[in-house]
Amino acid sequence: MIGKTEKDMENIVVTGATSMLGIALIEAALRDGEVRKIYAVVREDTQKADRLPKDSRVELVRCGIEDYKSLPDKIRNADVFYHFAWKLTGRQRNTDIHVQADNIGYALDALSAAAKLGCNKFVGAGSQAEYGDTVSEKMSPDTPANPADAYGTAKFCAGKLAMQEAERLGMDCFWVRVLSVYGEYDTPTTMVSSTVAALMRGESPEFTPAGNIWDFLYSGDAGKAFYMIGKNARGNKIYCLGSGEGRLLREYIETIGRVVNPDVDLRIGVLPYPNGAPRNILADISGLSRDTGWSPETSFDEGIRRVLLFMREREKA
Repeated sequence: MIGKTEKDMENIVVTGATSMLGIALIEAALRDGEVRKIYAVVREDTQKADRLPKDSRVELVRCGIEDYKSLPDKIRNADVFYHFAWKLTGRQRNTDIHVQADNIGYALDALSAAAKLGCNKFVGAGSQAEYGDTVSEKMSPDTPANPADAYGTAKFCAGKLAMQEAERLGMDCFWVRVLSVYGEYDTPTTMVSSTVAALMRGESPEFTPAGNIWDFLYSGDAGKAFYMIGKNARGNKIYCLGSGEGRLLREYIETIGRVVNPDVDLRIGVLPYPNGAPRNILADISGLSRDTGWSPETSFDEGIRRVLLFMREREKA
């Protein structure tokens, strides 16, 4: 067992269940053994349901994000509701501000469904994009949020309104601002995934000077953090999620090269920094660790080895 709680966490709901964070959370919950039922909410037309762990405690619930108001008709009851689903992510996430505005409403629909299901906690996934171009030694819940794009603005508004509504409904609510998480089901275009893929092909990827501080967290550790928030945290709070330990981005890139393909040159410094000076990304996880007992367990080297193994196995399939 991971820890103790005042109320049993027997049934949980997970939207965006086939996402990198959704899968990682479900796996953490299954390992703990306390959860008896996991309602994995996926799109009606998803092609990713086979990602879900094959376990009798996982029940597939097909429901589009636009129809979350109907979830109380599809699920009997639950204790904690995790909301990861989000329309229009990736590089196109700022091309349609109307979709991002809709995401705010979908998050509140999820919260409303959680209340009707009898959940005592709602845990939502925010983003480092909520901070915008804020310059801070570490990003903490108290760091001023000043989102600079539609995605960050929508995440900020969704979290703010969810916490206000949850307080009105008498529910605990936690908004988790996720920094740079990587893992087996990461988006192919992220720095980690694209670099691993390029090195596997024997290609030399290009980078900026990468002289800024960055904070990478393995998805398995992120999933456990979300799980322990739902299990152990109390109140109405914002958390920042990262490893809490920053390194030069160059060092992370060099680690990927050493683990994946040390014979390929890493072209660090051939690209200019985009949009001016580079930003430092580092999470203050002190509050999260204090409230939940969580701390990262997976080194970056080990995380990259797991990602590499996964990508190799997927190539064989």
